[in-house]
Formats: sequence, structure tokens, C-alpha cells
Amino acid sequence: MIEKLEKVISVAFKKNNYDLKHASIRVSNRPELCDFQINSVFKIAKELGKNPIEIGESLVKNLNEIDNIDYYFDSIEFVKPGFINLKIANGFLADELNKIIDRGSYGIKKVETGESFVVDYGGPNIAKPLHVGHIRPAIIGQSIYEILKEKGYKVVGDVHLGDFGLQMGQVIYGLKQRNLKPGDITIELLQDIYPKMSKLCKEDKDVKQICQNITKELQDGNKEYTEYFKVMYDVSLNDIKKIYKYLNVNFDYWYGERDSYKYIDDLMKFLREQGVLEEDDGAKIIRVAEPSDKKEMPPLIVQGKSGAYLYATSDMATIYQRMKDFNPDNILYVVDDRQSLYFEQIFRACKKSNLTRNTHLEHDCFGTINGKDGKPFKTRNGETLKLEDLIKQTKEIFLSKKETNKNMKEEDIDIIVNSILKYADLQNNRENNYIFDIEKFADVNGKTGPYLLYTAVRIRKIIKEQKKAIGKISNNIYNENDRELRMKLLKAGECVDLAAQKRMPHYIAEYLYDLAVITNTFYQNNNISKLKDENQKSDWLGILNYTYDVMEKLLSLLVIKIPSEM
Repeated sequence: MIEKLEKVISVAFKKNNYDLKHASIRVSNRPELCDFQINSVFKIAKELGKNPIEIGESLVKNLNEIDNIDYYFDSIEFVKPGFINLKIANGFLADELNKIIDRGSYGIKKVETGESFVVDYGGPNIAKPLHVGHIRPAIIGQSIYEILKEKGYKVVGDVHLGDFGLQMGQVIYGLKQRNLKPGDITIELLQDIYPKMSKLCKEDKDVKQICQNITKELQDGNKEYTEYFKVMYDVSLNDIKKIYKYLNVNFDYWYGERDSYKYIDDLMKFLREQGVLEEDDGAKIIRVAEPSDKKEMPPLIVQGKSGAYLYATSDMATIYQRMKDFNPDNILYVVDDRQSLYFEQIFRACKKSNLTRNTHLEHDCFGTINGKDGKPFKTRNGETLKLEDLIKQTKEIFLSKKETNKNMKEEDIDIIVNSILKYADLQNNRENNYIFDIEKFADVNGKTGPYLLYTAVRIRKIIKEQKKAIGKISNNIYNENDRELRMKLLKAGECVDLAAQKRMPHYIAEYLYDLAVITNTFYQNNNISKLKDENQKSDWLGILNYTYDVMEKLLSLLVIKIPSEM
């Protein structure tokens, strides 16, 4: 719609000999005054050395003289010192919405470039329990994946398991200390051993060295350690998949660090041929500092003094694999912001070596989940909360909110719990930290997942109660509530475009909340069941039906479903 309106107003800009780059409109942040604004008057005045009032008044005059301008705008007004307020004509608004409904596109512009993405998200570690911090990369990454897919991009999702790191050596050491065999391994045992061995390694350098040696031998193919690894991997992965399934988090590939190891020799040969590897005190490094750096940029260590391969080695080998398998246009990493320096090193090393050629590498970072005290979310005794326990707590609190909640279908309860967890997170700019208050986010009132779901369920109930077939919506707009709702529905595609462009699901989450508030206001102020005008009733039921469709589509991009009842 904005492009269409900008084409209309460009006629006046041409007539005044103004640069057409200024023929742009912006959504008004004061909807009570106008729908859109032209904010380029000051820029034009500065370029031409003229008074902005003279520029603005001249533009408005020429805009009002455009043929058929009344079809597009109800009013065009200049507001001193230099703004032009535009109010869309109801007929144009209704026409545009009906066109979008007929196309079934929700106003989402599909790309036709064939551009491809690999999205790296999730990133759990084998042998470690999923904790509260794992929820952000999983749900942010899955949402980014769904948004890009909806836009028409080719998308591949990869979990990139941490399955060959130091924790493997630590757990194998712990198992052997207890004289346990691979067949004795359970998820409960892994969850008990890992934190104890991790703590011991921090306290005892000798034990840490033993664990590092075990890890290196495992990576080199030690048969005994490989037997332990296989069972640990299967037991741990089954637990990870169970929790991700509950959250509707899915991956096209369940690759891990281990899968990249067969590419390391080829990678090291490639890096040597490119002349970027240097030896420094026995280690192999790539210098990635640039003259423009304002802070020290340490070199990337690709291979340690002992000959052991590091995270950087496996990450670059994974990129080597992705270039070979997918040759994507983009590789996105949904990983927390504490890894920003590391990813900058990796990206520079890839660019310097020409490993990624023209592929764009991007770190879509996120902040931490904090408790009410503003510190990282912990249990009462100060331990990191397991993700499984967070899900249980959220479910318990939702059920305690209202007695009738306990009588709901289990499937619906799980859908609502998912909405609590996901909307609490996705309504925030992913780069920011946020405070997770289960009591607050489990409430059906306020800016919460349950509020959105309740709105959608209520719309569906109203439509069902009327027992009236949904027909084509006419171009009549009956009052301001009606107009406000239709105007909001017209903008659905814009939030998806922004979310895809910036990899920021919160644009969709914010839109959904605003839409829910406007929808609730609409049906609180308009009693559809008592309408005597059947055409008006049919129109409003059609608008509500489309509102439900928009909510269902956009909620799906946040990986949230709608329950059968609430």
C-alpha cells in the first residue's frame, strides 16, 4: 500500500521539480491525527535554500490537484513547521484490504531471488542437561527460520550439537571413576555426573588435564571412549529431542561438532594453501586484526600447541562443510551475545582465507533471561534451572491461575504453556536482556501469550455463535473502531518484512499485541449479535474472520498454536 501511495504523491513532487527520493511516506506515530506523514519538507527546503513552510504549502496544493486524489486520501494537511499529514480514504482502505484477502497473502511480499540461508540455532551440548539459557537460541532461531521460510527464502536449519568438547572427557572420566560401563548410562546419571566433574575440573588442574587427554583420545578414535560416547550421545540426544518436541522446535539437520571432524584435514590444507596460517609458540593461528580496529583483536587459534583441535577448528570445518553441501548465500548464527568477539574472529578468518567466498556470515545475538532480581535466572539455591523444570513450573503456575484451567485438555494446556514461554521471550528485541516473571506472563491479561490466544479463541467463538456463512467483505466502513481494525490488518505484511530483514521476531510479537488490543476494543464497542443490518453483520464477521486468520498465521511464525478453548 505504501508503495502505491508514494507513486501517487510523486506526481506533485515531479510538478515541483523536487527529487523523487523525497516522495516517501511514513506511518504516523500519532494515529489520532493522521494515518501517514510526509516528513521530507525540511530536507527539500535545506537543499533548495527555501522556507519549509513555502515548500510544504506548495506541495499540499499540488497534491490536492492530482486527478482522483480523493479516492486515495480523505485529507492532506500541512502542519507547521514542516509536516504533511495524510489520512487514507475509507474506500481506498477497504479496497486494498479486500485485495490482500483475495490474494491470501496477508500482505506478505514473497521474494523471488532464490536467496538461501543456513540457520544455526539450538546448539545444546551432549551429556549436559538443557537449562533455561537454551530456550532463547531454540525459540528465536526457530522463529527466524519460520519467518524466512514464509518470505520465500530457501532455508536450512541445523542444531549444531556440542558433541565433541571437553564435557565428553569429563563425563567419561566420571563414569570410569565410578567403575560404570556404557550400558549403565542413563539421563539421570549424566545429569548427576556432569556438574560434579565440571566443578572438579575447575578446582583440580590435574583432573582437568586428564579430562582434556580423554577428549583428545576420543577425537582421535579411542575405541573404549567411543563406546562410552555412543551411548552418552544416544541417551542425551533422546532427552534433548523430547524437550524440543514439546516446544515445537525442529531441525533439518542434527549435525554436531563430530560431523565436522572429517573435514578438518581438508580445511587445514585449504588454509595453508591460502597462506593465512601462522605458527605462534607451537600453536597454529590466523591473524584477524585490521588497521581500523579500535580495540585489540586477538588472533584466532585454529590448533593448539598439543596438536588438539579447538572450537574454532570445528566451527570453520563446519563452515567448510556447509559451503560444500549447501553453498548458501547466508549463514546465520543464533548464539548469545557473549560470543560476539569469537564470531567476529571466525568471520574475519573466513573472509581472509576466502573460505566463504561471497556468502554472508551473520551473528544474530541475544541477551540473557533474568529473574526478578535482574540477575541471570536461577533456582532458589542459586543453581541454573533446568529447562524441563522451567516448563513444569510454568505449567503449574498457569493451572493455579484459575480452577477451570485444570479441566482443560492436556493438549490445550501445553499449547498455552508454549505461548507463555515463547511470547515472554519473543516480544523483546532479541539483543536485550529481559526479566522472566512466570506469574506475570502466565496471566490472560496484559502483554502475554495467553492474552493473544484468548483473543483468537474469543473471535472464533463469536463467529461460530452467529452461524452465518462468511462472505466477501464490502467496501463500507461503519465507524472508527472498524476503520482502526482494518487499517491495522493492512499492515500485517509490514511487520513480517521487518522481522525477516532484521531477523527480529519482536516486530511480529508487537504487531500481534496491538492487533489483539484493537480487536478487543472493536468487539467490546460493537455488539455484532444485536445488529439488524445483515450486510453490516456479514462485513464485521468477515473482518473478524480475517483477523483470526492473520493472528493464526503470525502466531505460527512465532511457533505458537491456538488452543481449541480457553
